[in-house]
Amino acid sequence: MVIWFAGGLAWAYAAAAAAEYQPKFSSAGFYELADSGREVYSLNPQWRFYKGELSGAEAPGLDDSRWPLVNLPHGIEYLPVNASGGVNYRGVSWYRKRLPLASAFKNKKLFLNFEGIMGKAEIYVNGHLLKQHFGGYLPAVVDISAYVNLGEDNIIAVKADNSDDANFPPGKPQAGLDFTYFGGIYRDVWLVSHNKLYISDANYQDKVAGGGLFVRYKHVSDSSAEIDVQAHIVNEKAEDFSGLLNYVVKDKGGHIVAQSRSAINVAAKSDASVSATIKLNKPNLWSPQSPYLYELEVRIKGGNKRVIDGYKRRIGVRSVEFKGWANGGFWLNGKAYKRPLIGANRHQDFAVLGHALPNSLHWRDAKKLKDAGFDLIRNAHFPQDPAFMDAADELGLLVIVTTPGWQFWNDEGPFEERVYADIKNMIRRDRNHASAFLWEPILNETWYPEYFAEKVKTLVEREQPGAYAASDAHAKGGEIFPVQYGAAPSPELADAKVSYFTREWGDWVDDWNAQNSFSRINRAWGEEPMLHQARWYSYILDSIWGAVKSSNGGYFGGALWHPFDHQRGYHPDPFQGGAMDSFRQPKLSYHMFQSQRPRQFNADSLTDTGPYIYVAHELTPFSSSDVEVYSNCDEVSLQVHKDGKVYRQSTAQADHPHRKAIVKFENVYDFNDMHTLGHALTPRDAFLWARCFIAGKEVADHKKYASLRPSQLLLSVDNEGLDLQADGSDKVVVVAAMADKDAVVKRFDRHFIEFSVQGPAKIVSADGLNLNPKQIEWGTAAIILESTDVAGVITVTAKVQFAGEHQPQSASLSFSSVEPSLKYLKQYDTSPMVQPKAERDQSKYIAQLLQQNLKLKKQLAEQERLKTEKLQQEFESSH
Repeated sequence: MVIWFAGGLAWAYAAAAAAEYQPKFSSAGFYELADSGREVYSLNPQWRFYKGELSGAEAPGLDDSRWPLVNLPHGIEYLPVNASGGVNYRGVSWYRKRLPLASAFKNKKLFLNFEGIMGKAEIYVNGHLLKQHFGGYLPAVVDISAYVNLGEDNIIAVKADNSDDANFPPGKPQAGLDFTYFGGIYRDVWLVSHNKLYISDANYQDKVAGGGLFVRYKHVSDSSAEIDVQAHIVNEKAEDFSGLLNYVVKDKGGHIVAQSRSAINVAAKSDASVSATIKLNKPNLWSPQSPYLYELEVRIKGGNKRVIDGYKRRIGVRSVEFKGWANGGFWLNGKAYKRPLIGANRHQDFAVLGHALPNSLHWRDAKKLKDAGFDLIRNAHFPQDPAFMDAADELGLLVIVTTPGWQFWNDEGPFEERVYADIKNMIRRDRNHASAFLWEPILNETWYPEYFAEKVKTLVEREQPGAYAASDAHAKGGEIFPVQYGAAPSPELADAKVSYFTREWGDWVDDWNAQNSFSRINRAWGEEPMLHQARWYSYILDSIWGAVKSSNGGYFGGALWHPFDHQRGYHPDPFQGGAMDSFRQPKLSYHMFQSQRPRQFNADSLTDTGPYIYVAHELTPFSSSDVEVYSNCDEVSLQVHKDGKVYRQSTAQADHPHRKAIVKFENVYDFNDMHTLGHALTPRDAFLWARCFIAGKEVADHKKYASLRPSQLLLSVDNEGLDLQADGSDKVVVVAAMADKDAVVKRFDRHFIEFSVQGPAKIVSADGLNLNPKQIEWGTAAIILESTDVAGVITVTAKVQFAGEHQPQSASLSFSSVEPSLKYLKQYDTSPMVQPKAERDQSKYIAQLLQQNLKLKKQLAEQERLKTEKLQQEFESSH
């Protein structure tokens, strides 16, 4: 639930169906299972950080006590809101962590799992170089068992280098990229501990179509399905092993619905792959509309039935087929997918943070995208955080997983082989996700050799038999792929065996140098530019719906470029074509997309569902006389002012398969009416009230008022219902809105807002970035708040930069961070300094006096204002 706060009063709106739900994220590719002999620890807290090259930084005896402490995910630096055009640091950084290991880890296998280190990396343990890793988007897994000392501090040192390098993907210099690398250890780091007989890690083992746990489905229908499971088991013990491999499938309620048990034998100092088939009756099939997930528990048991290793995975039972132009294109669970797959491309870029997002922000992104009606995400242009894939599984987003790369090929050196390694590892990492339904192994917009296309298609089919790969239709070798990107072809040019999809739609520029556009709109530009963007995106949506219908699904949809504003390397301006800005604050087009979601209400959904209506008009002196309303209903009515005329329109479009997103009521708004009502001292009689109807029944409404005098700030936490974790690195966006006395947002206000925080959190900022105070844009100002490692009550206060009798009232908001559920191994005490009680009491007393004084001044100023307005009214009435 989102709450606006204003002077101690609160208004609740847009409550999600499952506001209390708290997602759980996988750790190193799995979920921990109690009493399994396997444990996982977060190593995110308390790393020493050094920005720059430093000889000997890996040495255990190095004195790093003067290095600042940072928590992961860490992106080297905070960035200005406009951080395009090469402003980010590119070069070497060093990270060091003291890892205390108790004697309880004796005889255990210990692996480090880095989800993402940007660029090329060197990983040292106690001075030993254990791994060189190339590429920033896939895991680096290191066996540290033989290099650690129990009962002592162990030194992990990581050299991370995000400078340009043509020897690994993406390869292209960042000054020529349409996105940025940023840098650092910008994803989670895990320590995995288990016995010496264990299920391996697929990204460590390097086995074709193997390693780890591999889950596939066959004979999928509403009545039954078969789950094929293959486990790769490693025995590092000196004796042979004989035992059992148990699988248990549980439904959402925790009830066992299927299980399997197999005898296994693994020779000493050897490994084996063991397969099993689990029959599931009347399965709940996974789909974007019903993303049902089961829990699959796997356990290795010894002869005494003691569990030796095991963990959980979440699985979604579903089948995917691409049957080509002649047979309806995309099929899910044995049925042609009737609704066009409307999606979006996603970079992992966020305001100020770059790529260093905590898991909660990845989940919120997925939630916002699903709320907007998107059913598909194309990862642009690289595999994204495992937390985003977890979110896509449970929220119902089909994901196209892409190979790192963009407009670059290198004929020399190891570049090509490292592309193949990336393809293998992205499939091994993501193959068990229900959301991962299509692989893009080619390099985006790249003129690679023709043999490359056939090689990577074959590689996908070897790594995941039965999987599908996609390519640009016009790229070299593109004709051999079963899914091809491009506009919908004409029937006479379509290949009957090919399914077609538009990988990027919506962006429209004058030329690729200037890049002026009516799709690229800064939220601060206001109402009319944002209306233009929404109209353009609506027009493209209409085109996609029409093309899917006319091709009978042979062309099955397209993905918007791009739902969020993000930074770029080769251009000084950020990409501003998002339906949301880089803080994830909505533009008008976001509401237009929301109006295109299915209108059936789903009480079990974690995302917003059901009828939707939104008045895209702010009733300002500069607003259009036409009023545009976004809705997914059959009919829309609009009442203009109290006792005013009511207009009504159908949303049906002649000879078109889908209802129009934008209903325009022409020439119905006149600011002079506002002027008249204002002078009659009845300004709240001025409004636009839209109601929507399905089968003649009213199902939703939205009323817009004109904003009056700016008088207060409203504060909200944009958390999508997720608690802030007290882990030292979790983050949440806090939004201040300028509003009138009735909480109507003042869109044209340009005040600077000062934010402050009390309690276990801090505002994400840095000198020179102009993040606090923050100027209001389109009625709001957003900041990012970061938790500490102490749970407690956090109070955020917002006020206008310069106080005065007539300035809008400040606002405060309090909420709590919670203890994280993860386990940690950490060395330093970074608890915040506690202010002495006497000083705290004195500060509180002074603050109370200042507040009382300001309140009194405001009361006197309000009296004077009323006198002034009365005199003005009387004067004008006499003429």
